[in-house]
Amino acid sequence: MKYQATIGLEMHCEISETNTKVFSGAKNAYSETPNSNIRPVDMAFPGTLPTLNKECVRMSLMMSEILHSKQPEYMYFERKNYYYPDLPKGYQITQNTPPAPVGMGGYIEIEREDGTKFRVDIDNIHLEEDSASMNHLYDVSTIDYNRAGVPLLELVTTPCLHSADDAVAFLEYMKAIYQYCNISEADPKKGQIRCDVNVSISDTAELGTKVEIKNVNSFSGVRDAINYEIQRQTELKQAGKYEEVEQETRRYDEETKTTIRMRSKVDAIDYKYFVEPNIPKFKISKEWLEEICSSIPELPYERKKKYQDKYNLSSYDANILIKEKAVSDYFEECLQEQIEPKTAANWIISMILGYLYKEDISINNCFVTPKRLAKITEAVSKGTISSKQGKELFNLVLEEEKEPEIIMKEKNMLQISDEGVLTKIILEVLDENPSQIEIYHQGRTNMFDYFVGQVMKKTKGQANPVKVKEILTEKLTK
Repeated sequence: MKYQATIGLEMHCEISETNTKVFSGAKNAYSETPNSNIRPVDMAFPGTLPTLNKECVRMSLMMSEILHSKQPEYMYFERKNYYYPDLPKGYQITQNTPPAPVGMGGYIEIEREDGTKFRVDIDNIHLEEDSASMNHLYDVSTIDYNRAGVPLLELVTTPCLHSADDAVAFLEYMKAIYQYCNISEADPKKGQIRCDVNVSISDTAELGTKVEIKNVNSFSGVRDAINYEIQRQTELKQAGKYEEVEQETRRYDEETKTTIRMRSKVDAIDYKYFVEPNIPKFKISKEWLEEICSSIPELPYERKKKYQDKYNLSSYDANILIKEKAVSDYFEECLQEQIEPKTAANWIISMILGYLYKEDISINNCFVTPKRLAKITEAVSKGTISSKQGKELFNLVLEEEKEPEIIMKEKNMLQISDEGVLTKIILEVLDENPSQIEIYHQGRTNMFDYFVGQVMKKTKGQANPVKVKEILTEKLTK
């Protein structure tokens, strides 16, 4: 029997591009030093009051506009009451009850790699404060309050997705939007993106029993967790154990790539929400919304269309370039340096990204800047060096961290294009290979490449291959 999976996502993304936290004046920045970015408000000291960060609200409204959501006329916050060591106040300031969330409803269209599209319906997006982070060691647990009060956007979809690949495609595009709008670095390694995943399967139009997987902190983990959960639930149902697909909360184990039961979840937890009394309700003006809308930058799919229509790039190349804002910005800088678009795309995709993946660094930390890449590609296009030498030069610039023109001089990489010099070398090669010339004239035209190879060998790869072929053709014809 064939079952259809239904998936809903809760995507948490920290707003990292503000100077301070959402309700306190503490520095909003990633730090490896525990408890270094905190203020009394973050620690819930008596007598302290929250102060709302307007920039966080602006960014939240921008995201709700991008998602075609409905914004509330008045914005307010609520208290979500629960007790846990990482929540100093015993409650979280958040938005839950309509119309509190900064955006209700909405949708976004996502493109798959094969060019087809699918729609993701949004339940809501809301602004809240993050909790502290806990580190569970062998015999003790530690708490880092740096994360307490960091502004957090939670995006909740409806149960509208039906495959792990579609779920990941949606998350990747949302990550890109956060980056393009300068709302967040959206770096999972820094804990800036986390996901809760809800999965059910059914062979009817009705949804099956929902299983929640908490705090998956990588997109590959989301894919593996969904696929594992679909398989687990399918095997239970095929074995006739319908009752064993229990509504529960599970966690994802990265080592085994499986989900593990945490607790049952028969009823929704009663968090006893009520309006946060220390943050006054305020009206969102039409003028401010219009100003926010006009400030929305060029988004990833808009750049993709430009790359295809204006620069004639393939859908495949454009998709790779827009995936990370930093990579797309690098490409745009290459164009400003007058690198031909297709040439720039080829170098970024084949050379730059391969190096970044190998070294596990950001493109912003790559020594080959667009200006340096322009010098390399210009040398190749002008015939100063061969395309093979261009790749060697690229690697040497990275290894030695020197300017391309300095390395070309030090390594004597300048290409030989002088016709007189090349003619002399080619005649030497022909004089040394009379039998190969005879074979060539007997119809073995592939011997031509042999002669080219001998010339390149004599010149240590510095001969201009185009010139070599022109002169060789002339001499062999005579």
